[in-house]
Amino acid sequence: MRQARTSEPVFNIPGIILFAIGLCVVAYLAQNYVLDEPQNLWVLVNLAFWPVRFSQGGGFADPAAWVSAVTYSFLHGGFAHIAVNMVWLAAFGSPLAGRIGTVRMAIFWVVTSIASAFAFYAVHPGDAAPLVGASGVISGMMGAAARYGFRRVPDASHRNRSEFAGPLLSIGASLTSRTVLTFLAVWFITNLLAGLVSLTPSIEAANIAWEAHIGGFIVGFFGISLLDRPSPLDALSRPY
Repeated sequence: MRQARTSEPVFNIPGIILFAIGLCVVAYLAQNYVLDEPQNLWVLVNLAFWPVRFSQGGGFADPAAWVSAVTYSFLHGGFAHIAVNMVWLAAFGSPLAGRIGTVRMAIFWVVTSIASAFAFYAVHPGDAAPLVGASGVISGMMGAAARYGFRRVPDASHRNRSEFAGPLLSIGASLTSRTVLTFLAVWFITNLLAGLVSLTPSIEAANIAWEAHIGGFIVGFFGISLLDRPSPLDALSRPY
């Protein structure tokens, strides 16, 4: 007698990450194919993050300005921008959301979004250009991933489970892990190069908000300690 085989999905993306991806995609499609020019301008003015709004427009006392420090993360500037971000969001957001749960993932998104925005603001307080994109939040997810040492659950029955395995590494253990150090080196060098390229007038790369990436990464790396939720699968974990 044949044993029935249960089919498992190749990808297991938690609902909170699907919701975030959906918001980003809907916002992008609406801006590019539905809204007219005045409506698009309203979205950009009210939902993107404008550093000058805080430095010169009284934004610190304006609740709507603080809301924009989160809503900007769901807006994107072009197809390549949103496509790359959604791939990385699924890759790093899925195991993190699987680990810490929906509510904590939502808190993580809000906190890293605000941190990324104000890291950008700290370097460009008078900038009159808008900041958009989920890159800062995704960088925060990468920072959190480093605290788990990129460990996974090897048990065959959980092979498609989207969850970082722990326990959470201490900061010292993370910074002495060869895997983590290699990732950190590549990540920071990439962002450093992006920053240097953005300073070159002849190259149009000024839209790379490397400051927001670094701000999100640092907050994710240190802040995950407050949001981690121990998993019963921690004992099965092993490094990649």
